Amino acid sequence: MRGLVPVVVLGLALPGAAVAAGPRTKTAPRTAPPPALPSGVRIAGVRVGGLAPAAAARAVVRAFDRPVPVVVDARTFLLRPANLATPYVAGAVRRAASARAGTNVSLVVAVHGDAVRAVVRRIARQVDHRAATGPLALRLRDGVPYVDPSAVGRRLDTGPVVRKVVHALAANTRLPLRLATRKVQPRALASATDPVIVIDRERNVLSLYRGTTLWRQFRVATGQAAYPTPAGRFQIVVKWRDPWWYPPPDPWAAGEKPTPPGPDNPLGTRWMGLSAPGVGIHGTPEPQSIGYSESHGCIRMLIPQAEWLFDHVRVGTTVFIV
Repeated sequence: MRGLVPVVVLGLALPGAAVAAGPRTKTAPRTAPPPALPSGVRIAGVRVGGLAPAAAARAVVRAFDRPVPVVVDARTFLLRPANLATPYVAGAVRRAASARAGTNVSLVVAVHGDAVRAVVRRIARQVDHRAATGPLALRLRDGVPYVDPSAVGRRLDTGPVVRKVVHALAANTRLPLRLATRKVQPRALASATDPVIVIDRERNVLSLYRGTTLWRQFRVATGQAAYPTPAGRFQIVVKWRDPWWYPPPDPWAAGEKPTPPGPDNPLGTRWMGLSAPGVGIHGTPEPQSIGYSESHGCIRMLIPQAEWLFDHVRVGTTVFIV
C-alpha cells in the first residue's frame, strides 16, 4: 500500500523472537602482586622487611640521598650523594627478596672518585687561610714577642677528607665526618725555635727568645742620652767575625783612625749589624760599661757572650729595641 513508511524498532524483542548476541569482551587475568620482602630484612641498614619491592627501593633511595655532613673545625658542609655516587638499588632489592628474615643485605655503591675529590677541594678553598708572609706577623707585647693570631694560617689536609667521604658513601652512613685544619706558621717565624732578640734600653738587658719562649738573657750597655740606641723593630743584616772598626762621621770620633782586629778594637771580636744605620750588637773591651747607658748607640756585650750570641742568631733575625 502506497504511502506507508516502514518503522524499525531497535532493541525491542517481540514475543517468541530470537535476538542475536554480539561478540563477548575477554577480561585480562589479574596478576598477583609481588610478595613483600621477608620480615626484618634490611638493605644497608634501611628497614625494608614487609615492604613491596617498589616501596623498598624507594625507601633505600631516600636513605641514600640524605646529605653527607662534613664538619671542618666549626663549619659544616652538606654533600649531596647523588652528585658523588651511584647506588645499585634494584640488585639489592632482588637479593633482599630471597634473603632470610633478619638479614642485612649490602648495597653496592659506585663512588665517583673525581667528583669526590673536586668537592673536597672546594671545601678546602673555603676553610684554608694563608699564613702571613711578612715580618709584621711577629709582634711585641709587654716586652715579649708573640705571633699575631690573625697571621697564623690554616690548611685542610684533603686526603683524609676524601677517604672518609668515600667510606660514608660506600657504607651508606650519614654520621657527621669531623675533621680539623692544621696550623701554618707565618714566614716571620718559620718554627718555634727561630731566634728573636728583645733589647730593653731602660734595664740594659738583651733577651734571646726561641720563637716566643725566653732562652737566655745578658746584661748589655746601650746608648748615652746624647747618642741613644734607636727604639723600634730591626733585623740583623750583617755578621762579621774579627771586624775592623771604622770611625763614624760624628764629632765624638773626630781624629780617630780605623782599628784592625785585636784587643784594642772597640767592637771586640764579633759584629752583628742591624738595619738601623750604624747600629749593631758587638763585644767590647770595656766590660765596666756593661749594665749602663754608655755607648754611642750600639749594644755592647761581654766578648765571650757576644761570641756565643753570634753563633746562635742569623742574618734576618728580628731585633726589637724598646
